[in-house]
Amino acid sequence: MKLIFLVAVLVAAAVAAAQDAEKPVAMKDLPPVVQKAIQAETKGATVKGLSQEVDGGKTYYEAETAVNGHGRDLLFDASGALVEVEEEVKLETLPPAARAAIEKSAKGGKLEKLEKLTKGKAISYEAAIAKAGKTTEVRVNPDGSPAKE
Repeated sequence: MKLIFLVAVLVAAAVAAAQDAEKPVAMKDLPPVVQKAIQAETKGATVKGLSQEVDGGKTYYEAETAVNGHGRDLLFDASGALVEVEEEVKLETLPPAARAAIEKSAKGGKLEKLEKLTKGKAISYEAAIAKAGKTTEVRVNPDGSPAKE
């Protein structure tokens, strides 16, 4: 009986994980309102890929782009509203407090990637830092305080 329950739990977990996974899509397969929003937001950018994902039962569409030599990913909801922007940035462009917090976290390691995350009016900065063979992520607000996920 325990084995059947365990198998049922594992199958349910696998189904949930598969539903939340990103899957590549073509522009023509997106809802028209999302196509229009992506086209408007990616003028002057190179669209490198499009994907669809379900998170918490809601469907989102991501446009992976390149602008002026750096990555910029845009996340749209099913109504075409821009939900989140992830843009690669340079450390020197961060507000001083955010830069100091990331530099402190990266001490003794290597800063591998740095992104500015914009969700609505909220801005945070996420850094991937390699230390001792491990890569960790640090996310801070403009004032240098830890940011929520």
